Amino acid sequence: MPPKAKAVGKGRAPAKRKLAEEFPPGEVLTDTGKKSWKLGAPIGKGGFGLLYLADQNSDKPVGPDAPYVIKVEPSENGPLFSELHFYMRAAKPDLIQNWLKDQKLKHLGVPRYWGSGLHSKGDKRYRFMVIDRLGTDLQKKFEECGKKFPRKLVLQLGLRLLDTLEFIHEHEYVHADIKASNLLLSHKDPNQVYLVDYGLAYRYAPDGVLKEYKEDPKKCHDGTIEFTSIDAHKGASPSRRSDLQILGFCMVQWLCGRLPWEDRLQDPLYVRDSKIRSQEDISDFLSKCFPPQEKPDELQKFMEEVKSLDYKDTPPYKKLRSILQNGLKSIQAKDDGQLEFTHVSRVTTPPAKVTKRKKAADKTGENDAEGSSVKKRKPSKEKEVNGKKESSKAAPRARKGDKKSKLVDMATQTSPGLARQTRGRKKVDS
Repeated sequence: MPPKAKAVGKGRAPAKRKLAEEFPPGEVLTDTGKKSWKLGAPIGKGGFGLLYLADQNSDKPVGPDAPYVIKVEPSENGPLFSELHFYMRAAKPDLIQNWLKDQKLKHLGVPRYWGSGLHSKGDKRYRFMVIDRLGTDLQKKFEECGKKFPRKLVLQLGLRLLDTLEFIHEHEYVHADIKASNLLLSHKDPNQVYLVDYGLAYRYAPDGVLKEYKEDPKKCHDGTIEFTSIDAHKGASPSRRSDLQILGFCMVQWLCGRLPWEDRLQDPLYVRDSKIRSQEDISDFLSKCFPPQEKPDELQKFMEEVKSLDYKDTPPYKKLRSILQNGLKSIQAKDDGQLEFTHVSRVTTPPAKVTKRKKAADKTGENDAEGSSVKKRKPSKEKEVNGKKESSKAAPRARKGDKKSKLVDMATQTSPGLARQTRGRKKVDS
């Protein structure tokens, strides 16, 4: 892993996070509800935490088919604590089950939260959380398919994510970091997809009170640079429209293979300005991504609908679903519940340049791991506030964040995607 670069400006460097120590199989952890859990083999690790197979405590050892995983990290660290806020408020099994019943859904892509607590070993204390075990991630599938998904599959994924986002939004949160590597298939059913990694989840409406639009230079470009919303690029807290805009960018990339700004991900201002231009003329943007005979009309309608939303607006989930369903009809397909990850020829799409995926800036204000600087660009002439455009001054200087350690699959050869559940990045608004 490359050494960390110096921090930008005069802000203090963040406190160094401690690494988690590995527990032996059979270690028993007791959550706040007095329920005991037994650890199995570790299956992944990140920079500061470990992920274990787990099951309810019994005389039997935890086997490779264990239905749960437990995230463990030193209690002084912040990522898991931040993610817990979301899971404890919105992902309890009874909440999810009631939603499924009320919405007449068979599946919802939110991992269920089963418990959490603190565990002491020697003179050290650890925080842990128990959630559903999941399988491989869609980024791995995307690469296996030649970095291009079939149109039917993209529309099916969009429909599933609309269901998931509506649930999250109704429970006062936005995800803010939707991407293929944060979408995991079920461990047992490859036709079910789960949205994971709530380290950037933001409580946009605590107790039903919507947060106001406010740009903060210290928060510019939060998220994953190629997909994050224009609101995030400007330093505004994420909103429901932000999640849907990110989903739109994801669907375009999954369908055509790459986004136009992927050649310069190291330049957040260039990426921001490119996204702003893409929304000024969505038809022209899609024409740059697709050959004329492959341009998806449903994605243009989807993005136009999202573009019309103000910062505080409740998205028209039903209408957005209808747009994607009509897209399926236009190719004589339907959402039959089967996700088919087949290889798609890329002959109509120019190959993407090899670029490193950049993570957006953490609140600490550090440069990226390579220590490269961000060149200043002329700001765009118009600035969006609450969905309306007005003139603006120069954009705040961009910052890049630490590149986090990728999770490593260490058992049962499931996938690196399962291990990505260990990642947490930002404090949520409590």
